[in-house]
Amino acid sequence: MKDNKSTASPNDIKVLRELAKRYMEIAQMDVMSERKQLWKDLHDLKPQRPMIIFEPFWLDGYLDDYKIKCQDSLLQNVEKRMMFAIRQFDEMEDDVVLEPYFRIAWWGPGLVVTGKDFGQIKIEEHTAAQAGLAYLSNFPIKTPDDIKRLSPRTFSIDRKPTLDAKDKFESIFGDILPVKLGNFDNFDFDLGNQPFTGNNFIGVTWDLFKLIGSEKIMTWVYDYPDALHELCSFLVEDKKRFFKFLVDEKLLDFNTDNQFAGPSCYGYVSDLPAIGTDKKVELKDCWTWPESQETECMSPKMYAEFFLPYIAEIANMFGLSYYGCCERMDDRFPYVKDAIKNLRIVSVSHWNDFKKAGELLGKNYVYSRKPTPAYVSTETPNWELVEKEAIQTRDATKNGCLEIICRDVYSSKCTPERAKEWVRLWKKVVGI
Repeated sequence: MKDNKSTASPNDIKVLRELAKRYMEIAQMDVMSERKQLWKDLHDLKPQRPMIIFEPFWLDGYLDDYKIKCQDSLLQNVEKRMMFAIRQFDEMEDDVVLEPYFRIAWWGPGLVVTGKDFGQIKIEEHTAAQAGLAYLSNFPIKTPDDIKRLSPRTFSIDRKPTLDAKDKFESIFGDILPVKLGNFDNFDFDLGNQPFTGNNFIGVTWDLFKLIGSEKIMTWVYDYPDALHELCSFLVEDKKRFFKFLVDEKLLDFNTDNQFAGPSCYGYVSDLPAIGTDKKVELKDCWTWPESQETECMSPKMYAEFFLPYIAEIANMFGLSYYGCCERMDDRFPYVKDAIKNLRIVSVSHWNDFKKAGELLGKNYVYSRKPTPAYVSTETPNWELVEKEAIQTRDATKNGCLEIICRDVYSSKCTPERAKEWVRLWKKVVGI
């Protein structure tokens, strides 16, 4: 094996080895074992207490007072990843978990996981001039006749780029912090910085939106219902081929550690194999993340007719499901519950009736509360609204299974100190 350590500068090696020591020190603390068990108990529907996470990795300015020391761009990703995790433990006071290994996913340049071309149909995304999340698709399916031009995607894997990077990381700090490889990230393709590794995102209506846009999603249910069904069926078969490819190529790993079962939700649970189980990883061994934010404006009945069956067909291939993201669920949960047989965790965003959601989920599902990020993202935080939201959640989930996950705080106004204050307030209200 090539000595990849020699390709890194002495400075970069020193920086990462020091961070790896601190990372491993935290991972081996008793509190980490305690938190893993608490997360597992919650996802086993036997909660000891609510669990709480404040997502830091897109918190604008979270590392502003830290100067990145590595010169190598790839190693900078590793440095930032370690610093985010260490700081979250040291400062945030939430229930973050660090494992005694550094996990990386199969790297985008070597793994074709998000190919946008379906034969003649090519999706082109245009982003804003400045860095940001907003984008606009070219929506290449203009008429039902265009569906005939779709061709199935093909998938391939060149393992070398990822394995070379893994060798490099191991040669630098693997004797301190082992490097574990497996799964992929649907959204972040910078190796070393993999916050969404392992979630097995389904994204049928995500891809549907990119192909036809929101307006056609809403109008084709009336104008071209058969074409809409045909398009959704095509996307389902495409996803099924992709997940089969991952299984056949042995690219999957169990996601029952601090990988994400859903958005920023850990995978700890007893009903799926533990990390390190000696067997081939199959879909039935893993979490998946079905959601459909793009169809939230549809009536529950229409959603259940046109979209949910396709999402459920894929979700039911897996062991357990985390359902939802930002969309409302309290108006369509009965349909979701009946369609997705392995449902375990349900996202409850600001758009829900919290009390009704609590009644629907009861003790049979985890109530994964997504608080409103805007309350701490503006020039002046609105602590009154933060507290009100926490009280409403507490009262709606009495005797239930509750996790609180604050996500999508894309603002420099929310300082690390403000984030920590948010965590403290929520913990006080819900009794952590």
